[in-house]
Amino acid sequence: MITGSLVALITPMTDSGDVDKVKLDDLVEFHIANGTHGIVAVGTTGESATLTYDEHADVIRQVVTKVAGRVPVIAGTGANSTHEAIDLTKRAKEAGADACLLVTPYYNKPTQEGLFQHFKAIAEAVDIPQILYNVPGRTACDMSNETTLRLSKLNNIVGIKDATGDLERGKALIEQAPEDFAVYSGDDATAVGLMLLGGKGNISVTANVAPKQVAQAAEAALAGNSELAREIDGGISPLHSNLFLESNPIPVKWACAELGLCGFGIRLPLTPLSDVHHEAVRQALRVAGVARD
Repeated sequence: MITGSLVALITPMTDSGDVDKVKLDDLVEFHIANGTHGIVAVGTTGESATLTYDEHADVIRQVVTKVAGRVPVIAGTGANSTHEAIDLTKRAKEAGADACLLVTPYYNKPTQEGLFQHFKAIAEAVDIPQILYNVPGRTACDMSNETTLRLSKLNNIVGIKDATGDLERGKALIEQAPEDFAVYSGDDATAVGLMLLGGKGNISVTANVAPKQVAQAAEAALAGNSELAREIDGGISPLHSNLFLESNPIPVKWACAELGLCGFGIRLPLTPLSDVHHEAVRQALRVAGVARD
């Protein structure tokens, strides 16, 4: 089972919007050096919605190659078309990913039965560990705990990234799910709380800029050391809010560029972080102890 701090990795881009392959390699090394326990490539934070199929597969393949087995690589392969999700998941398996992350279909708003059949079809089509991803704030589609529990019984479905931020709901899911089914947080602000309730890790946006602290907080929470976990998390809590002042990944990409980890490139329809938010993000970086100044 994959556990710990799993960074939802940004996809670095040049000013023209091309994938910056040199910086992508650098980011992988940065995370491994700072204790990140796993890397999620081309998820929502990685701008999966605007990468072409070939770019999507290329980024996964490059991350897998650069990681070289040192930490698990989870590939974002979700889509609002079941056929597309199956194709992306096949490509991720061919690229050597350890697991895939599959978001609920966005925009078309399937029923709970539609969600079950969608994920069931992918699980049956591709033999690779698959982590479901429920983020209703982004998709306008909320997968119920009941549907998740139905899916948890299927081969290849091994966990869920719960980005609802609802700890009571997460607690209920953890208590009812099979022991080998992992519940991961997809909400940095409540991630420590979920792990202390039995969650297995944090698929984190904040880890892009504060990987060491997010990893240490996860390690403490998974060990049941609530005092240390909350102390570490408290030091980076402004990042949990200020990295969402505009739609993700706008603020975190700007923050990574501010730290010299990559350039400021981002792909339309997303645009660079508005000037009015620069100082708030800088201040959160300072509080976390990761700012360059």
